[in-house]
Amino acid sequence: MLELLLCSMLTVFPDYLFRRYVQGKRIGREITLYTVWYELRWGITTCLLLTVSLITLIFYYHPATKNVTAIFRTVTILPEATGRVAEVFVGVNAKVEAGDPLFRLDSSEQEAARETAQRRITEVLATMAVAQTELAGADGLIQQAQGAYQQALDELATRQELLRRKADVSVREVERLQVTADGRKGALDAAIANKQTIETRINSLLPAQKASAEAALAQAQVDLDKTLVRAGVAGTVQQFTLRPGDVVNTMIRPAGILVPKEAGRVSLIAGFNQIEAQVMKKGMIAEATCIGKPFTIIPMVVTEVQDVIAAGQLRPTDQLIDVQQIAQGGTLTVFLEPLYPGQLAGIPPGSSCIANAYTNNHDALAAKDIGTLRWVFLHVVDTVALVHAMILRIQALLLPVQTLVLGGH
Repeated sequence: MLELLLCSMLTVFPDYLFRRYVQGKRIGREITLYTVWYELRWGITTCLLLTVSLITLIFYYHPATKNVTAIFRTVTILPEATGRVAEVFVGVNAKVEAGDPLFRLDSSEQEAARETAQRRITEVLATMAVAQTELAGADGLIQQAQGAYQQALDELATRQELLRRKADVSVREVERLQVTADGRKGALDAAIANKQTIETRINSLLPAQKASAEAALAQAQVDLDKTLVRAGVAGTVQQFTLRPGDVVNTMIRPAGILVPKEAGRVSLIAGFNQIEAQVMKKGMIAEATCIGKPFTIIPMVVTEVQDVIAAGQLRPTDQLIDVQQIAQGGTLTVFLEPLYPGQLAGIPPGSSCIANAYTNNHDALAAKDIGTLRWVFLHVVDTVALVHAMILRIQALLLPVQTLVLGGH
């Protein structure tokens, strides 16, 4: 309507002035309700053509959409394991900070596992103490074996010397002493090997067993900590009706939903018509008005333009897909952020909004090699953005009326 009124001021109104003051025709005589088309046909035709052209120009170079939402992501409250609820710390609509406990599952099994791991560490430490005692005993055995071996060697040497001097010593006795010395040498080697075995247990085996027991204790502690579910981010707990005795399943039954504090307050997600894919560019200035915050125009900037249309996505299945089944009219997804911080404050996440984006040809107009016709055209494009901005402000004024009065709410 605004475009039609504007175009009529440039076409129908001058045509009427020409008819009235140049041709001398007057309303009620020559210009009546029945002759208005014939008398003002040139102005009316030009007005309609100009209105259509102006609307096309405005909506193409300055896109508008009502598909704008402050989309926000929720966090599902789920434990990492299935269990029965033992204690609940918060209620519905509770404000929580990151790390605050939400509820606790029954942890008797995890506590038993932790106690078992702790006992295993104690057992390994006791074994290490016993091994130290065995090591001291092994040293005594080595000294004893060394003394016996040395005594056997001394007796053998004495008998061999007497035998060499042809004393009253038999060869058989010398051989017996040689066997005895060899046996005691073997006992000494066995005592040394036993000590090495004990040292290996102390230095390698028992530390490894202790490390394994400590790892089992750490794992048991991790499993025990998982029974206490905490808030991952600051926000508000919603749909949280959990009570002690309920069973929470990670696949079937979540405990509730956590709405992050900053959810939906950072940007708006808009869906523009596909025909505007060549016009929408990152960095474009935009404006939005939301039903959750009426009578307010929020200056915004386009921060991202999704390069695919979501309606055309395809998931592999066991059946061939006909293009007709998926060829629905999708929209061009655009991310809008406030031009200044904090301007989305007060807008409830999920609010529906209306947004305009404006083409800016300042750089093109500043080029030295620009032609006259293009210079005029770009000036017209930038100028008609004012019409679209006026329309958005009218919509912001009428939005509460349409919702509360005309909408029957």
